[in-house]
Amino acid sequence: HVQLVESGGNSVQAGGSLRLSCAASGHTYLNYCLAWFRLASGNEREGVAAIDSDGSTSYADSVKGRFTISKDNAKNILYLQMDSLKPEDTAMYYCAADLPRGVDPLGEDAIKEFGYWGQGTQVTVS
Repeated sequence: HVQLVESGGNSVQAGGSLRLSCAASGHTYLNYCLAWFRLASGNEREGVAAIDSDGSTSYADSVKGRFTISKDNAKNILYLQMDSLKPEDTAMYYCAADLPRGVDPLGEDAIKEFGYWGQGTQVTVS
């Protein structure tokens, strides 16, 4: 059984930076597709960034060039570096792990297909 615990959420001013972390226990990240999602008030959960087991990454258009997803396999931690934050980035951010092959990690189906989710960490940009 895999447990995911996010941390690093905070309140920051527009233009600032935050780094979110997602620590995994119970299994290693090595063979998992991993991703960050966010849920803003009044919106649906959306995919933000994903990283596959081979290290390839993908990003939502809204965060390209500002956010960077990475992972430390030795420490079993997933990161999301968020720079040039905007008020519209305000949301609860969730990490997810274990996606079946062939599913777009940032697509709508991914929300149903990811096997494990963290409890979320709040990011507020003003």
